[in-house]
Amino acid sequence: MINTIPGGRGGSVVSTTSSDVVTTAIARNISEFRAAVNDSFVPLQVTSDHPDRFRGLIRGAGVDDVHVSDVRATDHQVHRTPELIARGDAPHFKVSLMLHGTGLLIQDGREALLSPGDLAVYDTSRPYSLVFDEDFRTMVVMFPRHLITLPPDMMGQLTAVRVPGTDGLASVVTPYLTQLAANLDQFHGTTGARLAHSALDLVATVFSHELGLDGATSDPHRALMQRIRGYIDRNLASTDLGPASIAAAHYISTRHLHGLFQEQGTTVSTWIRTRRLEQCRRDLIDPVLADRPVAAIAARWGFVDAAHFSRAFKSAFGVAPSEFRAAH
Repeated sequence: MINTIPGGRGGSVVSTTSSDVVTTAIARNISEFRAAVNDSFVPLQVTSDHPDRFRGLIRGAGVDDVHVSDVRATDHQVHRTPELIARGDAPHFKVSLMLHGTGLLIQDGREALLSPGDLAVYDTSRPYSLVFDEDFRTMVVMFPRHLITLPPDMMGQLTAVRVPGTDGLASVVTPYLTQLAANLDQFHGTTGARLAHSALDLVATVFSHELGLDGATSDPHRALMQRIRGYIDRNLASTDLGPASIAAAHYISTRHLHGLFQEQGTTVSTWIRTRRLEQCRRDLIDPVLADRPVAAIAARWGFVDAAHFSRAFKSAFGVAPSEFRAAH
Protein backbone atom coordinates (compact mmCIF):
# COMPACT_ATOMS: atom_id res chain seq x y z
CA MET A 1 0.00 0.00 0.00
CA ILE A 2 2.67 2.53 1.03
CA ASN A 3 4.85 1.57 -1.91
CA THR A 4 2.71 3.80 -4.08
CA ILE A 5 3.98 6.90 -2.27
CA PRO A 6 6.65 8.64 -4.34
CA GLY A 7 10.14 7.93 -3.09
CA GLY A 8 13.18 10.15 -3.25
CA ARG A 9 16.04 11.25 -1.10
CA GLY A 10 16.77 14.18 1.08
CA GLY A 11 14.61 17.17 1.71
CA SER A 12 13.81 18.46 5.15
CA VAL A 13 10.44 19.89 4.13
CA VAL A 14 7.49 17.65 3.49
CA SER A 15 6.07 17.76 -0.04
CA THR A 16 2.63 19.29 0.24
CA THR A 17 -0.01 19.91 -2.37
CA SER A 18 -3.46 21.34 -1.89
CA SER A 19 -6.66 21.94 -3.76
CA ASP A 20 -9.36 24.31 -2.62
CA VAL A 21 -10.40 21.67 -0.11
CA VAL A 22 -7.91 18.84 0.38
CA THR A 23 -4.30 19.11 1.50
CA THR A 24 -1.97 16.23 0.68
CA ALA A 25 1.37 15.84 2.46
CA ILE A 26 3.84 13.25 1.14
CA ALA A 27 6.60 12.32 3.59
CA ARG A 28 9.74 10.60 2.31
CA ASN A 29 11.35 10.29 5.73
CA ILE A 30 10.37 10.34 9.38
CA SER A 31 11.28 14.02 9.82
CA GLU A 32 8.94 15.06 7.04
CA PHE A 33 6.18 12.89 8.46
CA ARG A 34 6.67 14.35 11.94
CA ALA A 35 6.22 17.83 10.47
CA ALA A 36 3.09 16.76 8.58
CA VAL A 37 1.61 15.12 11.69
CA ASN A 38 2.19 18.23 13.79
CA ASP A 39 0.61 20.41 11.11
CA SER A 40 -2.42 18.13 10.80
CA PHE A 41 -3.11 17.35 14.44
CA VAL A 42 -1.51 18.48 17.71
CA PRO A 43 2.20 18.37 18.64
CA LEU A 44 3.29 14.75 18.77
CA GLN A 45 6.49 12.79 19.17
CA VAL A 46 6.94 10.55 16.11
CA THR A 47 9.65 7.89 15.78
CA SER A 48 10.33 4.81 13.67
CA ASP A 49 12.47 1.71 14.16
CA HIS A 50 13.12 1.70 10.41
CA PRO A 51 13.65 5.37 9.48
CA ASP A 52 15.68 4.45 6.40
CA ARG A 53 12.65 3.01 4.62
CA PHE A 54 9.93 5.19 6.11
CA ARG A 55 7.19 6.57 3.87
CA GLY A 56 3.97 8.34 4.79
CA LEU A 57 1.06 10.29 3.37
CA ILE A 58 -1.62 12.44 4.98
CA ARG A 59 -4.64 13.76 3.09
CA GLY A 60 -6.80 16.10 5.10
CA ALA A 61 -9.73 18.49 4.94
CA GLY A 62 -11.49 20.53 7.59
CA VAL A 63 -14.70 22.44 8.09
CA ASP A 64 -16.36 24.04 11.11
CA ASP A 65 -13.61 22.93 13.53
CA VAL A 66 -13.85 19.30 12.41
CA HIS A 67 -10.78 17.91 10.66
CA VAL A 68 -10.77 14.62 8.77
CA SER A 69 -7.51 12.96 7.78
CA ASP A 70 -6.66 9.89 5.73
CA VAL A 71 -3.29 8.69 7.05
CA ARG A 72 -1.11 6.04 5.38
CA ALA A 73 2.39 5.13 6.51
CA THR A 74 4.92 2.45 7.22
CA ASP A 75 5.68 1.30 10.77
CA HIS A 76 6.21 3.98 13.42
CA GLN A 77 5.22 5.12 16.92
CA VAL A 78 3.39 8.25 18.05
CA HIS A 79 3.44 9.66 21.59
CA ARG A 80 1.50 12.54 23.10
CA THR A 81 3.70 13.36 26.08
CA PRO A 82 2.97 15.49 29.18
CA GLU A 83 5.55 17.99 27.93
CA LEU A 84 3.72 18.41 24.63
CA ILE A 85 0.36 18.67 26.39
CA ALA A 86 1.79 21.43 28.62
CA ARG A 87 2.11 23.69 25.57
CA GLY A 88 -1.56 24.48 26.08
CA ASP A 89 -3.27 23.29 22.92
CA ALA A 90 -7.06 23.29 23.10
CA PRO A 91 -8.35 19.83 24.08
CA HIS A 92 -9.68 17.70 21.24
CA PHE A 93 -11.08 14.25 20.80
CA LYS A 94 -9.69 12.11 18.01
CA VAL A 95 -11.69 9.21 16.61
CA SER A 96 -9.75 6.66 14.57
CA LEU A 97 -11.21 4.19 12.09
CA MET A 98 -8.66 1.57 11.02
CA LEU A 99 -8.90 0.95 7.29
CA HIS A 100 -5.87 -1.29 6.61
CA GLY A 101 -3.32 -3.03 8.80
CA THR A 102 -3.35 -2.87 12.58
CA GLY A 103 -2.54 -0.33 15.27
CA LEU A 104 -2.23 -0.29 19.04
CA LEU A 105 -3.77 2.64 20.95
CA ILE A 106 -2.75 3.20 24.58
CA GLN A 107 -4.37 5.74 26.92
CA ASP A 108 -5.63 5.94 30.50
CA GLY A 109 -4.14 2.56 31.40
CA ARG A 110 -5.98 0.77 28.59
CA GLU A 111 -4.78 -0.77 25.33
CA ALA A 112 -6.82 -1.33 22.18
CA LEU A 113 -5.51 -3.37 19.26
CA LEU A 114 -7.35 -2.05 16.22
CA SER A 115 -7.99 -4.01 13.04
CA PRO A 116 -9.71 -2.86 9.83
CA GLY A 117 -13.19 -1.57 10.63
CA ASP A 118 -12.50 -0.93 14.32
CA LEU A 119 -13.22 2.44 15.95
CA ALA A 120 -11.53 4.02 18.96
CA VAL A 121 -11.43 7.43 20.62
CA TYR A 122 -8.65 9.25 22.46
CA ASP A 123 -8.25 12.62 24.17
CA THR A 124 -5.42 15.02 23.29
CA SER A 125 -5.49 16.54 26.80
CA ARG A 126 -3.98 13.37 28.28
CA PRO A 127 -0.95 11.28 27.28
CA TYR A 128 -1.45 8.57 24.68
CA SER A 129 0.57 6.38 22.36
CA LEU A 130 -0.07 4.82 18.97
CA VAL A 131 2.06 1.92 17.75
CA PHE A 132 2.00 0.68 14.16
CA ASP A 133 4.15 -2.38 13.45
CA GLU A 134 3.29 -2.62 9.77
CA ASP A 135 2.02 -0.62 6.81
CA PHE A 136 -1.39 0.78 7.64
CA ARG A 137 -4.12 3.19 6.68
CA THR A 138 -6.42 4.93 9.15
CA MET A 139 -9.01 7.67 9.14
CA VAL A 140 -8.83 10.23 11.95
CA VAL A 141 -11.61 12.66 12.85
CA MET A 142 -10.37 15.39 15.21
CA PHE A 143 -12.74 17.88 16.82
CA PRO A 144 -13.02 20.12 19.91
CA ARG A 145 -14.53 18.30 22.84
CA HIS A 146 -17.52 20.64 23.05
CA LEU A 147 -18.81 19.46 19.65
CA ILE A 148 -19.95 16.13 21.02
CA THR A 149 -22.91 15.96 23.37
CA LEU A 150 -21.40 13.38 25.71
CA PRO A 151 -19.64 14.83 28.78
CA PRO A 152 -15.82 14.51 28.77
CA ASP A 153 -15.85 12.31 31.86
CA MET A 154 -18.08 9.79 30.12
CA MET A 155 -15.97 9.91 26.99
CA GLY A 156 -13.04 9.24 29.31
CA GLN A 157 -14.53 5.81 29.99
CA LEU A 158 -14.14 4.94 26.30
CA THR A 159 -10.61 6.12 25.54
CA ALA A 160 -8.50 3.29 24.12
CA VAL A 161 -11.51 0.97 24.00
CA ARG A 162 -11.91 -1.02 20.79
CA VAL A 163 -15.33 -0.70 19.18
CA PRO A 164 -15.62 -3.51 16.60
CA GLY A 165 -16.82 -2.14 13.29
CA THR A 166 -18.68 -5.33 12.45
CA ASP A 167 -20.97 -5.22 15.47
CA GLY A 168 -24.27 -3.46 16.03
CA LEU A 169 -24.42 0.27 15.48
CA ALA A 170 -20.76 0.52 14.55
CA SER A 171 -21.42 -1.63 11.47
CA VAL A 172 -23.86 1.07 10.32
CA VAL A 173 -21.57 4.01 11.06
CA THR A 174 -18.21 2.78 9.77
CA PRO A 175 -19.28 2.65 6.08
CA TYR A 176 -20.28 6.31 6.31
CA LEU A 177 -16.92 7.27 7.82
CA THR A 178 -15.06 5.17 5.25
CA GLN A 179 -16.84 6.95 2.41
CA LEU A 180 -16.09 10.29 4.04
CA ALA A 181 -12.38 9.48 4.03
CA ALA A 182 -12.60 8.53 0.36
CA ASN A 183 -14.45 11.73 -0.60
CA LEU A 184 -12.59 14.50 1.21
CA ASP A 185 -13.16 16.86 -1.72
CA GLN A 186 -16.80 17.09 -0.56
CA PHE A 187 -15.72 18.25 2.87
CA HIS A 188 -16.18 22.00 2.55
CA GLY A 189 -18.78 24.73 2.80
CA THR A 190 -22.30 24.05 3.96
CA THR A 191 -22.25 20.53 2.56
CA GLY A 192 -19.06 19.76 4.42
CA ALA A 193 -20.44 21.17 7.66
CA ARG A 194 -23.49 18.92 7.40
CA LEU A 195 -21.29 15.93 6.65
CA ALA A 196 -19.11 16.80 9.64
CA HIS A 197 -22.00 17.12 12.06
CA SER A 198 -23.60 13.97 10.70
CA ALA A 199 -20.33 12.15 11.36
CA LEU A 200 -20.16 13.47 14.91
CA ASP A 201 -23.80 12.63 15.58
CA LEU A 202 -23.22 9.08 14.33
CA VAL A 203 -20.07 8.70 16.41
CA ALA A 204 -21.88 10.04 19.48
CA THR A 205 -24.66 7.51 18.88
CA VAL A 206 -22.15 4.64 18.80
CA PHE A 207 -20.41 5.84 21.95
CA SER A 208 -23.73 6.38 23.74
CA HIS A 209 -24.61 2.80 22.92
CA GLU A 210 -21.24 1.58 24.19
CA LEU A 211 -21.82 3.46 27.44
CA GLY A 212 -25.31 2.06 27.81
CA LEU A 213 -26.93 5.48 27.51
CA ASP A 214 -29.39 4.64 24.75
CA GLY A 215 -31.55 2.28 26.74
CA ALA A 216 -32.50 1.21 30.20
CA THR A 217 -29.69 1.17 32.73
CA SER A 218 -29.49 -0.49 36.11
CA ASP A 219 -27.60 2.50 37.53
CA PRO A 220 -30.20 4.96 38.93
CA HIS A 221 -27.59 7.73 39.10
CA ARG A 222 -26.72 7.39 35.41
CA ALA A 223 -30.36 7.03 34.42
CA LEU A 224 -31.19 10.28 36.21
CA MET A 225 -28.43 12.14 34.38
CA GLN A 226 -29.70 10.71 31.07
CA ARG A 227 -33.16 12.09 31.79
CA ILE A 228 -31.80 15.47 32.88
CA ARG A 229 -29.63 15.93 29.80
CA GLY A 230 -32.51 14.90 27.56
CA TYR A 231 -34.83 17.34 29.36
CA ILE A 232 -32.34 20.17 28.88
CA ASP A 233 -31.96 19.49 25.15
CA ARG A 234 -35.73 19.41 24.68
CA ASN A 235 -36.19 22.71 26.51
CA LEU A 236 -33.23 24.80 25.35
CA ALA A 237 -35.56 27.33 23.75
CA SER A 238 -37.37 28.00 27.01
CA THR A 239 -36.31 31.13 28.85
CA ASP A 240 -37.51 29.45 32.05
CA LEU A 241 -34.93 26.67 31.75
CA GLY A 242 -32.69 26.74 34.81
CA PRO A 243 -31.69 24.77 37.90
CA ALA A 244 -35.04 25.32 39.65
CA SER A 245 -37.21 24.15 36.75
CA ILE A 246 -34.91 21.21 35.97
CA ALA A 247 -34.82 20.07 39.59
CA ALA A 248 -38.59 20.39 39.94
CA ALA A 249 -39.19 18.40 36.76
CA HIS A 250 -37.13 15.53 38.18
CA TYR A 251 -38.37 15.74 41.78
CA ILE A 252 -34.94 16.48 43.24
CA SER A 253 -33.50 19.44 45.10
CA THR A 254 -31.43 22.06 43.30
CA ARG A 255 -28.57 21.15 45.62
CA HIS A 256 -28.72 17.55 44.40
CA LEU A 257 -28.86 18.77 40.79
CA HIS A 258 -25.79 20.97 41.22
CA GLY A 259 -23.99 18.05 42.84
CA LEU A 260 -24.70 15.80 39.86
CA PHE A 261 -23.14 18.26 37.43
CA GLN A 262 -20.25 19.03 39.76
CA GLU A 263 -19.36 15.34 39.67
CA GLN A 264 -18.93 15.73 35.92
CA GLY A 265 -16.68 18.76 36.28
CA THR A 266 -19.19 21.34 35.12
CA THR A 267 -22.22 23.33 36.28
CA VAL A 268 -25.86 23.32 35.27
CA SER A 269 -25.66 26.80 33.77
CA THR A 270 -22.45 26.00 31.88
CA TRP A 271 -23.99 22.87 30.39
CA ILE A 272 -27.12 24.77 29.29
CA ARG A 273 -25.10 27.62 27.82
CA THR A 274 -22.79 25.24 25.94
CA ARG A 275 -25.69 23.30 24.42
CA ARG A 276 -27.47 26.55 23.42
CA LEU A 277 -24.34 27.99 21.83
CA GLU A 278 -23.76 24.81 19.87
CA GLN A 279 -27.29 24.91 18.46
CA CYS A 280 -26.84 28.58 17.55
CA ARG A 281 -23.52 27.81 15.87
CA ARG A 282 -25.15 25.14 13.72
CA ASP A 283 -28.02 27.43 12.75
CA LEU A 284 -25.67 30.25 11.77
CA ILE A 285 -24.13 28.13 9.01
CA ASP A 286 -27.42 26.63 7.82
CA PRO A 287 -28.31 28.15 4.42
CA VAL A 288 -31.99 27.54 5.11
CA LEU A 289 -31.73 30.11 7.92
CA ALA A 290 -29.49 32.56 6.06
CA ASP A 291 -32.15 35.28 6.00
CA ARG A 292 -32.90 34.96 9.71
CA PRO A 293 -31.25 37.67 11.88
CA VAL A 294 -28.58 36.61 14.32
CA ALA A 295 -30.70 37.89 17.21
CA ALA A 296 -33.63 35.72 16.06
CA ILE A 297 -31.43 32.63 16.00
CA ALA A 298 -30.16 33.48 19.48
CA ALA A 299 -33.71 33.93 20.76
CA ARG A 300 -34.71 30.64 19.17
CA TRP A 301 -32.35 28.90 21.57
CA GLY A 302 -33.12 30.87 24.72
CA PHE A 303 -30.77 33.88 24.46
CA VAL A 304 -33.11 36.81 25.01
CA ASP A 305 -30.33 39.41 25.32
CA ALA A 306 -28.56 39.80 21.96
CA ALA A 307 -25.53 41.55 23.49
CA HIS A 308 -25.09 38.80 26.07
CA PHE A 309 -25.36 36.18 23.35
CA SER A 310 -22.73 37.92 21.23
CA ARG A 311 -20.29 38.05 24.16
CA ALA A 312 -20.92 34.41 25.09
CA PHE A 313 -20.51 33.27 21.49
CA LYS A 314 -17.25 35.16 21.02
CA SER A 315 -15.93 33.83 24.32
CA ALA A 316 -16.73 30.27 23.25
CA PHE A 317 -15.67 30.38 19.61
CA GLY A 318 -13.26 33.30 19.39
CA VAL A 319 -15.32 35.30 16.91
CA ALA A 320 -18.55 37.31 16.93
CA PRO A 321 -21.62 35.43 15.62
CA SER A 322 -22.04 37.74 12.62
CA GLU A 323 -18.38 37.26 11.66
CA PHE A 324 -18.71 33.51 12.11
CA ARG A 325 -21.73 33.43 9.79
CA ALA A 326 -19.96 35.53 7.16
CA ALA A 327 -16.90 33.30 7.26
CA HIS A 328 -19.01 30.22 6.62
